Amino acid sequence: MADVHEPEIRSYNMSKIRSKNTKPESALIEYNKLLKANLLVIDDIMMFALEKKLAVQLFNFINHLQEKASFIVTTNKSPEEWVKMLDDEVIATALLDRIFYRCEVIRLSGKSYRIQNRKTIFN
Repeated sequence: MADVHEPEIRSYNMSKIRSKNTKPESALIEYNKLLKANLLVIDDIMMFALEKKLAVQLFNFINHLQEKASFIVTTNKSPEEWVKMLDDEVIATALLDRIFYRCEVIRLSGKSYRIQNRKTIFN
């Protein structure tokens, strides 16, 4: 019988990598761990605007892994809004091009599941 390899599941908060208080050596170790991933889940991408330097780093990261790993990306922003959030049409287009390459887009609509379960707060 073949050995069954259990996948290693790691969760990273990207702020650990880009925090001003993070030592460069620690950030590099965390970044290198991410580069070995088979599946990356990026939740709520573009929730906040990115400075150009961070946008370029994100592009380089996605570009490096696009042929080596699978991605699940969630966002509530349209591609047009990405341009505004990044304040750079070229970077936004290049980043979206890498993310949309060989992808399946699943659009969800309707009320937020999180808000739906918190009706008492909003009523």
